[in-house]
Amino acid sequence: MTLVRGGAAVVAGVATFYFGGWFGGALISILIPGAFAAMLSFAASAWCGVLVARRLWRSEAPRAGAVGSGVFAQVVNGALIVGGVGFCAGFFGPMIFAPQANQGPLLGIFITGPLGVLVGAVGGFVYSQRRRPAPRPTLHRAD
Repeated sequence: MTLVRGGAAVVAGVATFYFGGWFGGALISILIPGAFAAMLSFAASAWCGVLVARRLWRSEAPRAGAVGSGVFAQVVNGALIVGGVGFCAGFFGPMIFAPQANQGPLLGIFITGPLGVLVGAVGGFVYSQRRRPAPRPTLHRAD
């Protein structure tokens, strides 16, 4: 399980680094022209990538009633994992299998990445609902 968690953390961290670098870099370069914008964009996207990878690495299998096993935590974990895998598959796949296609990486940026985030969030929600313990029946005393 550690290998799967580590792989998911690396993939989601790399996806966050690239995605944040492009979009964050585009926004920063509008506000701050020059080489400082590139350095700031790199530092910010690397920091975000490390935070996402660290979040996924430290997450563990939820136990019923444990802290971090709530619906929100599972939705975020699912979105990060599946979104990262979808982004990397859509971005790096066309580079490997169709290097002559100059717009291949856009598949990961605009289609497989966002769809992966949505599918992962829904999957995390469904997973959290299925792992929820069954409600205990309440006993009422007859007076």
